[in-house]
Amino acid sequence: MSTKAFKRRWRAHSVLPGFGLTLGMSLGWLTLIVLIPLSTLFLRSAGMGWEQFVATGLSPRALAAYRLSFGTAAAAGLVNAGFGLLVAWILVRYEFFGRGVIGAIVDLPFALPTAVAGIALTSLYSANGWIGQYLEPLGVKVAFTSIGITVALVFIGLPFVVRSVEPVLADLGRDIEEAAATLGASRWQTFRRVILPAIAPALLTGFALAFARGVGEYGSVIFISGNMPGRTEIAPLLIVTRLEQYDYDGATAIATVMMLISFAILLSLNLAQALGRRKYGV
Repeated sequence: MSTKAFKRRWRAHSVLPGFGLTLGMSLGWLTLIVLIPLSTLFLRSAGMGWEQFVATGLSPRALAAYRLSFGTAAAAGLVNAGFGLLVAWILVRYEFFGRGVIGAIVDLPFALPTAVAGIALTSLYSANGWIGQYLEPLGVKVAFTSIGITVALVFIGLPFVVRSVEPVLADLGRDIEEAAATLGASRWQTFRRVILPAIAPALLTGFALAFARGVGEYGSVIFISGNMPGRTEIAPLLIVTRLEQYDYDGATAIATVMMLISFAILLSLNLAQALGRRKYGV
């Protein structure tokens, strides 16, 4: 069959509309849902003037909030990347009683209200909590510190990594591991040279999703953070504080800076993911 005949046959039997139509619908939908709302931030920020924007969006209090939000989100994402891979590996590679229950527990943070999660974690890790009462004598304070914020973000971000890696591991199959073993590869060599390159894009996707969720998380964090300006105040809380003070320009400036930083980081992660897929052909 010639190329032209194949193209005519594909156009005749394809259940999907043409590229031009789907691209136009996609761009229109993204513009309506994403670009137009976000453009209001830039328009509002542009009306502030550069000096006022810098004084508000890059103030010492705002910079401290950015460092805390992005730093704890990155730390929680790295923790979830390791333990999320482990959980996904167990759910895919092993058959055992209660696997469905574990899978449901993994998805629980999706359905649980974030405020409930924050209250529960604060009760556990406070000085007189079930876990905190044993950590406090050791000099480890979790609640009302950046450690507590990281714990909360680990809780809400774990499902993103597990559900991103799980289908890739399921498609990988055990035959690849067996083939590597027959060629004399150790378990570590098999994981490092065979499995990890194959799941790296999915693992990076899970990290990016968990990181993005952590940067914008509010409900579960405000209860366990302590909300002390310059120390445990996250950027979303600072935005809400500005709004409660009717400082809409200040809230817009902080939100704009957060959006620009988040976009730059997520764009870098997406580019790294694309390069990984091109390099390893996955």
